Amino acid sequence: MGIFSRLSDIINANLNAALDKAEDPEKLIRLMIQEMEDTLVEVRSAAAKTIAEKKERQRNMEWLEQEQIDWEHKAELALKKDREDLAKAALLEKARVGDRIEVLGKELKVVEGQLEKLNDDIGKLQAKLTDAKDRQRTLVMRSQHARTQMRARGHIHSSRVDDALFRFETAERRVEEAESKVEALDMGRHCGLHDEISELENDERVSEELEQLKARVHGEKSE
Repeated sequence: MGIFSRLSDIINANLNAALDKAEDPEKLIRLMIQEMEDTLVEVRSAAAKTIAEKKERQRNMEWLEQEQIDWEHKAELALKKDREDLAKAALLEKARVGDRIEVLGKELKVVEGQLEKLNDDIGKLQAKLTDAKDRQRTLVMRSQHARTQMRARGHIHSSRVDDALFRFETAERRVEEAESKVEALDMGRHCGLHDEISELENDERVSEELEQLKARVHGEKSE
């Protein structure tokens, strides 16, 4: 099973468990990031172990290559001493060492392939982790905004707010009623300019008629 397949299974299992508990989105994303960070540590640890294995095989190959050279020198020495039997034995040991070097070479290629794959996994996982953290910040802001809106909507639709608005409207109607009563009391008390002038003209006509009446009455008395 690949690193990302196993990581996906772990995250999905934890997410499903969290969803069953109706946990908040911020906690879910934190859980995902934590799983990714733990997996990244695990992959780096595996890479370090693989690097150590590679170095060990390289050291063994270097030691065996030196041993192979030594057996060749021994075969040359045996021939110089006219010991062909010992030369053949030395060359046989050299061939056996060569076989071991060939096996180690194949193992080293496998280890290098594993290391290359781990390095690729680390790069991909690091990129996904960076992306998840960026999305986490956005998600947190969206979640906080949603909670703020939810509280605001809750206040808007709260019965206490409705009651307060009802009381305010009631007080407003009472003020309007009081103002209407004041306006009704002032009706007829204040005349306009046209009415005042008309009233002066009427007073003048009444005064003239009164003077005429006085003159007539005095005239009758004199007669």
